[in-house]
Amino acid sequence: MNADPLEIQKFSELAHRWWDPTSEFRPLHEINPLRLEWINAKVPLAGKRVIDIGCGGGILAESMARKGADVTGIDLSEKALKVADLHSLESGVNVRYKLIAAEAMAAEEAGQYDVVTCMEMLEHVPDPSAIVQACAALVKPGGHVFMSTLNRNPKAYLFAILGAEYVLRLLPKGTHDYDKFITPAELSQFARTAGLDLHGMRGMGYNPLTKIYSLTNDTSVNYLVACTRPL
Repeated sequence: MNADPLEIQKFSELAHRWWDPTSEFRPLHEINPLRLEWINAKVPLAGKRVIDIGCGGGILAESMARKGADVTGIDLSEKALKVADLHSLESGVNVRYKLIAAEAMAAEEAGQYDVVTCMEMLEHVPDPSAIVQACAALVKPGGHVFMSTLNRNPKAYLFAILGAEYVLRLLPKGTHDYDKFITPAELSQFARTAGLDLHGMRGMGYNPLTKIYSLTNDTSVNYLVACTRPL
């Protein structure tokens, strides 16, 4: 299985805090509106069949469902999925959650989704290229794939690990492994190999003074990519 048991355990142990906006997941809550609107601007989500790979506790999945999408969320953390299910019941926002690997889901439901999202997950698996392949398999011809991850360079190490984990304490220490960061060139190559056309890339920045996240043209730390599967 293309998963690191220690990574799954790490996020499972924090799962009960997933929907607490003041917890370790605060950055996810704060960047979610940005990534949601970026996706929705490129492909209006209402009426679309969507799958969120590595959905965790369901922050992005629920927000896409609120936009009118028919959303499935998959993850390998049973605890995170239980939290996601419970929150879905409490909020009344219907999301289908499933404990399954991306590659297995791709074998079961190939070409069934208008939109595939995989956010802040590729840097946590042993073989990110296999996840990109699964994304490409799940999306319909003409459909859209959205991914986000962390660049690998000294600036990313400074901001995403030293800054976010040790200085600002936005994230728990050990959240990220620098060696698993992925450059835009590498992710672009994964996408092309999987048969996807890349047609958009944005950076995501954080201002420690205003404590505000924003989308930028600077992809040197966090970045998002948009791809399509050709008809």
